[in-house]
Amino acid sequence: MEELVGIPLQCLGQTEFVGRGEMGLFDRWQGQEQQGREISPEMEKLRASVLQSEMPPLVEKAALKEIEKLEKTNCNTAEYSIGVNYIEYLTSLPWNTLTEDNLDISHAQRILDEDHYGLDDVKERIMEYLAVRILKLSCRHNVLLVDDDETARLNLQHVLDKEGYEVTCAASGVEALDILGRNRFDLVVTDLKMAGADGMDVLEKAKARNAGTEVIIVTGYATTPAAVEAMKKGSFYFLAKPLNLDELRATLKGAVAGKKKQLGSKGPILCFVGPPGTGKTSLQKSIAKCLGRKFIRISLAGMKDEAEIRGHRRSYVGALPGRIIQEIRRAGARNPVVMLDEIDKIGNDFKGDPASALLEVLDHTQNTHFIDNYLDLPFDLSRVMFIATANTTDRIPPPLLDRLELIPFSGYTEEEKEKIALHYLVPREIEESGLSRRALRFTEAAVRKIVREYTREAGLRNVQRQIAAICRKTAREVLSGGGAGGTVEITPDLLEKYLGPRKFFFELADDTERVGVATGLALTEAGGQILFVEATIMKGKENLILTGSLGDVMKESAQAALSYIRSNAERFHVAEDFFAGHDIHIHVPAGAVPKDGPSAGLTVAMALLSLLTKRPVRKDVALTGELTLSGRILPVGGIRDKILAARRAGMKTVILPLPNKADLGEIPEDIVKELRIITTSEFGEVVDLALR
Repeated sequence: MEELVGIPLQCLGQTEFVGRGEMGLFDRWQGQEQQGREISPEMEKLRASVLQSEMPPLVEKAALKEIEKLEKTNCNTAEYSIGVNYIEYLTSLPWNTLTEDNLDISHAQRILDEDHYGLDDVKERIMEYLAVRILKLSCRHNVLLVDDDETARLNLQHVLDKEGYEVTCAASGVEALDILGRNRFDLVVTDLKMAGADGMDVLEKAKARNAGTEVIIVTGYATTPAAVEAMKKGSFYFLAKPLNLDELRATLKGAVAGKKKQLGSKGPILCFVGPPGTGKTSLQKSIAKCLGRKFIRISLAGMKDEAEIRGHRRSYVGALPGRIIQEIRRAGARNPVVMLDEIDKIGNDFKGDPASALLEVLDHTQNTHFIDNYLDLPFDLSRVMFIATANTTDRIPPPLLDRLELIPFSGYTEEEKEKIALHYLVPREIEESGLSRRALRFTEAAVRKIVREYTREAGLRNVQRQIAAICRKTAREVLSGGGAGGTVEITPDLLEKYLGPRKFFFELADDTERVGVATGLALTEAGGQILFVEATIMKGKENLILTGSLGDVMKESAQAALSYIRSNAERFHVAEDFFAGHDIHIHVPAGAVPKDGPSAGLTVAMALLSLLTKRPVRKDVALTGELTLSGRILPVGGIRDKILAARRAGMKTVILPLPNKADLGEIPEDIVKELRIITTSEFGEVVDLALR
């Protein structure tokens, strides 16, 4: 084989050698022209766009090969148009375009506070992310400088300090070996000829200590065998004295270029979980605003085709990339804030499983080389800030859930709703209704009445709808001349005129204490709600009848509750043969609404015991917890939302499992003071508290 002699063509994004033994890419192009083959202007334009788009070397190489194929393809074929579209799509992607983050902590805090009231835990997580970004970007690369010549060492130290490196000096190779044994360095700059231990020893020690440490050898005795040996041992570069400062700076910059990427914090993968109307979507827009990033929303609700995530193969006309790549292309930057809305409502059918396709997208160990079927090339998604939203986590597959950092959005208290309505919703709706130039004012009492008597929800959407309805009716009165001049003040007395009679009451609709009826607490997609459990007994064949669209877990809880009561009949002064010749029917009203979960066990047992002892359950007592066959009460989730639901329903006493006592710290103190919250781990303690 002939010896290769040539120079690297860096402009092509790859190393191609031009020499006697091998024809390089540039030679092939010239060879085509010399053979009389003309290159079309369209191909020249595509090639120029590829070279100017700053693609990664691997992508650029694939694009140029695709152009070579197109040059040999008839322009009237479908393959030609598919190939041209493919190249144009590649060049339009933001391979290296990043929007600069606004890392001003006070600016971010101000925007989040202006746009949202409360949500302290979520805001704290965003501040933590910004703090990590600031600290990582402010990190300085630490360099070990080794030279036994004091003058040369001081001069090099001065240059490195001015370049922004954190420098540690060693006056000999022996001292450098000792320092390397105790510390890790990003870069080592060492002399070659030194007494005791030379630069090769330092190189070997540095690589053995940390393979990622780059080593630059500087020597006045530069020889080809020494340079080859150093490169074989892992040296990054071999510089000869006297040093050229520009060459030194370029070499240092190249040595730490890979580590510079590591300083950029990867985008977090968060999941906002909470009932509708709690601010999940609007907060994401505020996050993008305070970071100065582009905002993208991708709805996953009902998505059944895996190609929506991974894209289609380039095997037919009209193929497109997946939504992730499409939206990043529209944004023009590869570090936007991407909202994956309703991740808990992804579908699944014969076209594939989109949730499984998201596993690669939402994994930091994989999304640095995300492969879209259309591109068939790796695209780096590690800088994207993915934020998913969900009402509950029950429907999210466990492998996907494991990749998400869950941030719960609990329902708002009445006091929080009043403040948000007064300071955010009312001004916005007045402006949306065209009344901003006219004086329209809502009193605090009116807003409080809207929250308490016209809405009952965990979020704020219905509150916003009621306020918007009042604003629309006021606008109509103003235009029709029916409104009084000057300031229009909305008071509690006017609400019935605009919104009709009150729709909800503090007290329960059925305020009569009944035998066999207990009030439980449940967590649904709409937040916490009270749940009635009714039990009755009749002659039959010892069947347990369960109705109310109950799930498997809830059915098992009812069976366990009945077994516990039967096994402890004497303790609760119940006839041991109460089940003989009888059927017991347990029903949970609102039968059309599916219900499931373990937290109804305690409530079912209390309804059964009330039925069998003829003692009614107190109407102002609500219960939640999982009951075992031995009578232990196990912890459940959603305590904050459940307590808020109990308060909205007018309950005075809430009975919780003892392990859930720690969850009371998440509840505002004023609510804890209003309610009598009792925690216990034994069913026997609950009986006297709940039954008359």
